[in-house]
Parts: sequence; structure tokens; C-alpha cells
Amino acid sequence: MIKDHFMPFKQTDDRRHKFDKARFKVTNCSEYNESLRRRGDITIWIDDSVADAWSAPANNRRGKPATYSDLAIETCLRIRSVLGLALRQTQGFVSSLFRLLELDLPVPDSSTLSRRCDGLELSRPKRDRQPGTTTLVIDSTGLKVFGAGEWQESNHGTREKRRKWRKVHLGLDLDTGEVLCSELTEDSVGDPAMVPDLPDQIDGT
Repeated sequence: MIKDHFMPFKQTDDRRHKFDKARFKVTNCSEYNESLRRRGDITIWIDDSVADAWSAPANNRRGKPATYSDLAIETCLRIRSVLGLALRQTQGFVSSLFRLLELDLPVPDSSTLSRRCDGLELSRPKRDRQPGTTTLVIDSTGLKVFGAGEWQESNHGTREKRRKWRKVHLGLDLDTGEVLCSELTEDSVGDPAMVPDLPDQIDGT
């Protein structure tokens, strides 16, 4: 038998609805519906400067020259990140996008994307910042490092190893919420230690 003292919410049931639930009514239905439709509206174009720099520049290095520039690899990886695609799906999506835009450009395959993403230096977008004082808020979050030990532990029952962690320090504009700077460190590094270095990444500081 279940007694009432196991369900304490019953004791305050007569006082749970002291305040009326707030109700909201949409008065601009057409504008509201249009805003919901625009959430799924995706417009993608390839700038002429990207198309011109798609192929890797000539170099004097030994071995087979690269076919695609770093900009081409970065463009595909950014599309993959935004749409949440796998590498092969990214290749297919970019190929179909080029067909729609009638661009005669080769598309990196999944193996090339996987190989070239290691050590790729991503370009930082140029920010149109207004002159003035910026309130910078610095915080960090932990990232768990997965490796072969995780797979062996789950599939073969090996002894649990000490998990590795990294820490991402982020500097945000308090007014706009824009991420202005970031740094990846060991998990033992605290936020105060990054205060002198993170502002150096912000243009105009």
C-alpha cells in the first residue's frame, strides 16, 4: 500500500495553483507563420573569390602536388559542420550544390577531407566592430578526449583507464554574446591564467 507521505505534492495540492498560468495570444499570425517558414529557408552561394581560389597554388614541394586549396577544404568542412553531415554526405552535398550553381569545380572526396582537416588552420571571419569599449566575459568548458581506450573498454571489457580532458576558454562580448577569442588548454589551466593572452586575439586591442 502506498501512503500519502511518499507523495508530498499532495499535501500542497490546494496551494499549487495560487497564480493563474500566463496565456499568450498570437495577434500577428501571418508574420509569425512567415518567420517560422524562414527558419528552414537556406540560401547558399559560392563567391567568385572562393571559386578562383578552389585549386591549390603551385609549390616546389616534393611529391604529388595538392589538388585542393586550404580554402576548398575549409569550405566543405564548414558546410559539414553547419548541416551535421558525415564526410561522404558532405561530398555528395557539395557536388549537388555545384551542379545547381553550374560550377565546373572538382569536389574533395571523404578521404581527402579526413586527411586534410588535420592541422588545417581555419580563417577567422572579419568582424565589423564599432570603436569603443567591449565588456569581455571569459569562461571555460571541459572536453572529454576519446581514444582507443574507450572502444576497448566498451567492446572488450578492458580495465577502465583514466579519462583525458581538455579545456576550452571562451571570451564573449557581454552585450552581443559574440565569441571574440578562444583557446584550448590542458584541464589544469584556470580561466585567470588566460586573461592576459585571450584579449590579444581581438582586433583593435
